[in-house]
Amino acid sequence: MQKALISLIILLCTLALNAQIEKDSGYIVQVGDKVPNIKLDLIDGTSIQLDDLKGKVVVLQFTASWCSVCRKEMPHLEKEIWLPNKDKEFILIGVDYDEPIEKVVAFKKQMKVTYPMALDPGAEIFAKFANKRSGVTRNVVIDKEGNIAFLTRLYDKKEFKAMKKKINELLKE
Repeated sequence: MQKALISLIILLCTLALNAQIEKDSGYIVQVGDKVPNIKLDLIDGTSIQLDDLKGKVVVLQFTASWCSVCRKEMPHLEKEIWLPNKDKEFILIGVDYDEPIEKVVAFKKQMKVTYPMALDPGAEIFAKFANKRSGVTRNVVIDKEGNIAFLTRLYDKKEFKAMKKKINELLKE
């Protein structure tokens, strides 16, 4: 009984913390929301619909070549998230905030990331998740049913570790 009560208190505190993070971060979505069926145009010329990725854990990493925090986070995403999970029911897609394809191709090469990158002309995809005037560095973790399971903002080591843990939990489901 005491263990269940402690677990409930931890869950409630986590939900309250996540709600505060979402409120302060510029997000217009929250954990538990269904993601819209967005079409992502990848820099390799292919396209992906989010609905086609149901059954996989998806991370949308919003980024831009001019974003110093994004540049700091990307090697960690590559090494700690993408490479260990890319052969599982998982996909990480970098969504570049309103830059031309030539710039995004060069950015991906410079950052030495191997995960797919998508274009976001006019930051229209970004605007489905966050206020366009809020900062770009963020990750949206989507569960296998197409619901938002975790949100990050900026690159915080604690939050990044919590995101990794959440992704691993979702992959085990």
